[in-house]
Amino acid sequence: MIQFLAKHLIKDYENISDQTVRRAYGVLCGCVGIALNLLLFAGKLLAGILSRSIAVTADAVNNLSDAGSSIVTLLGFKLAAQAPDRDHPFGHGRLEYVSGLVVSMVILLMGVELGKTSIDKIFHPEPVTFSPVVAVILCVSILVKLYMVFYNRSVGRKISSAAMAATAADSLSDCLATGAVLLGTLAGHFWNLQIDGWCGGAVALFILGSGFGAAKATVDPLLGQPPSPEFVGEIHTLVRSRPEIIGIHDLIVHDYGPGRRILSLHAEVPASGDILELHDVVDALEKQLNEELGCLATIHMDPVVNDGGLTTEARERVAAMVRIIDPAISIHDFRMVPGPTHTKLIFDVEVPFQCSLPDQEVRRRVQSGVQALDEGWSAVVEVEKSYV
Repeated sequence: MIQFLAKHLIKDYENISDQTVRRAYGVLCGCVGIALNLLLFAGKLLAGILSRSIAVTADAVNNLSDAGSSIVTLLGFKLAAQAPDRDHPFGHGRLEYVSGLVVSMVILLMGVELGKTSIDKIFHPEPVTFSPVVAVILCVSILVKLYMVFYNRSVGRKISSAAMAATAADSLSDCLATGAVLLGTLAGHFWNLQIDGWCGGAVALFILGSGFGAAKATVDPLLGQPPSPEFVGEIHTLVRSRPEIIGIHDLIVHDYGPGRRILSLHAEVPASGDILELHDVVDALEKQLNEELGCLATIHMDPVVNDGGLTTEARERVAAMVRIIDPAISIHDFRMVPGPTHTKLIFDVEVPFQCSLPDQEVRRRVQSGVQALDEGWSAVVEVEKSYV
């Protein structure tokens, strides 16, 4: 249905790199979600009244909160699409993450309230009235929610939306929750087991788990998470496609919302090359990164002596020694400065966050390792972290 509506309502619907098209998908999915959740709320509320089940009624209220969540998501897409201004020069794209966070907070609140009600029901159980109408409504609800999981997850991945991923997670927890409610209703009717409160508690746990997962998915990009390995690989492939580029390091990607990424990196170039020609290469790469990956890029040129002589040999020996300390550690900006009594090896050491060694210990081991390679060498080391 979503694809059918997109085809007829969204102009150029296949061009998801266009922010207008992306926003239209978000608005469409939000409107469909509101309509479906309101229908489910009405149906389950009727079922809850007929069966006198706290679990069914709570599940209905949960669908009403889902409709509110869809409204928040819809507003998030609208606000995130605002153009940059003087106070927000990087745009308003992160408002989409904020809307996803609001949705997750609503989910958590509903889980807590349902948990309180279910605990009271456990200690003061009441018989649940069964009817085929109630069972049919719950089964239809599960099918509708499964469809919502499918289209929110599918479109969310298509347009890289954390808010829609949160909505998909919420819909999946609703499927499990409604299944638990249906189980409790059937158990009360066929086996006379008064487990309505326990089923309500299970629903509450499902909702809380969904809320925590959705919150993490939206808080991480707000705090600043690393780019995906696939995206980093695309950057490396594109930049290294130019023969003038020897290596890449100090890659940093800032995410200001979907479609609003800014990156900077250091590109190693031959120290013997023509600086004007190399500058043209870097300018072309910045433009290519913007056109192909949608990133505003800034590239810093690092001249590297790569003549196959003493400097190259020394860099390779030091790099091999550093990998013995930790295979994930790398070096860059390597240069040699000869002196009357010793030769300084000046370079940066890039250490990943998962490395167990403190920075000071890494520096000490690298300096000791350089001294062991050649007594006439002295290492000047700058330790830095990897942001990808």
